[in-house]
Amino acid sequence: MTGIQQAAPLMIEIILVLIGTFLTSLILTPLVRFLAFRIGAVDNPNARRINKVPMPSAGGLAIVAAFALACLVYMPWALQGHAAGGRFLHYVAPILLAGGVIALTGLVDDVKELAPRMKLAGITLAAVLIWFLTDFHFDSFKVPFGGPMLHFGPFVSFCFTILWIVGITNAINLIDGLDGLVCGVSMISLGTMGLVSYFFLFGKDLMLTMTIFLLLSAILGFFPYNYHPAIIYLGDTGALFIGFMISVLSLQGLKNATAVAVITPVIILGVPVIDTAFAILRRKLSGRKISEADNRHLHHRLLAMGFTHRGAVLVVYGISIFFSLVSLLLNVSSRVGGVLLVIGLVIMVELFIEQVEIMGPNRTPLLSCLKFIGNSSYRQEVVAKWKAKH
Repeated sequence: MTGIQQAAPLMIEIILVLIGTFLTSLILTPLVRFLAFRIGAVDNPNARRINKVPMPSAGGLAIVAAFALACLVYMPWALQGHAAGGRFLHYVAPILLAGGVIALTGLVDDVKELAPRMKLAGITLAAVLIWFLTDFHFDSFKVPFGGPMLHFGPFVSFCFTILWIVGITNAINLIDGLDGLVCGVSMISLGTMGLVSYFFLFGKDLMLTMTIFLLLSAILGFFPYNYHPAIIYLGDTGALFIGFMISVLSLQGLKNATAVAVITPVIILGVPVIDTAFAILRRKLSGRKISEADNRHLHHRLLAMGFTHRGAVLVVYGISIFFSLVSLLLNVSSRVGGVLLVIGLVIMVELFIEQVEIMGPNRTPLLSCLKFIGNSSYRQEVVAKWKAKH
């Protein structure tokens, strides 16, 4: 029997598991909606929220439950008799344990609204569990495009791992401002991560790829209820869990020994990473606390520019797809092509950020520079102002 003939039944069973995970999430979500009202996990309207009526939150419980069932029951059934069966449970068990800590933290926050420090403590505890119980460590880093391979000691590796997990988890949570936004962006990112993990990074080691697609299937089952007009929100239960899982699974790319593997997860997660990075910079330049909320996130700016709720979400989906396509191109490009691709991406991102005024109307250095070069009257005006000051 050929390898293809042996692999065909297993592939069919894995596909059935993915369908089962989707259906489980699809069925559980209405039950979780009813439960959310019962336990008081409800988002009430206020000045910063989009919803006009009380909305059930903690919908992420359906995703957590479907994903856990898939990992502990469905996938072991599909892999029974296969060499990967025992390895998969060993691989995924500590991830589920840490994910459970995250889900519990988010659920408590959805019901009682935890203080930011308490929420951060829950995320950090889950990240510490990942470091001690798995090999998902940020213990080396290949400087992109011909640079050296840097190896970190245990303490530095611990700090970088915790910072990555906490940072990405919070970044995903911060973009949870519109119906279906986190679900859609996460599915696009996870789909790309799954393709990259299978075709470019790990080859025949299917553990990571299977885990990624199980999570994607669980989110897909929840998505119809969460897309605009949503009837249930992810809540911190879902947003933190999805962000945490993406941060942990993406670590496998960061620890790979190639420059492309280092850059790929950062590009795939371009929307939440860039939105969060510019939010931190914006608040620092304005003399405000980093944790202080504002209404200049990407989705806020799109709404302010006149996009409808659904239109703003679709624009962000499009941006996320663009980042994913760039990450895939990067994996098949030469070194020179990769450098040019990254430079072009950075310039395009900066132009877009300035155009939608995420940093504010008067913080457009690249556009001002281009205007200075291409507009003689503007150039003369700037020079005259500079001479007047000096």
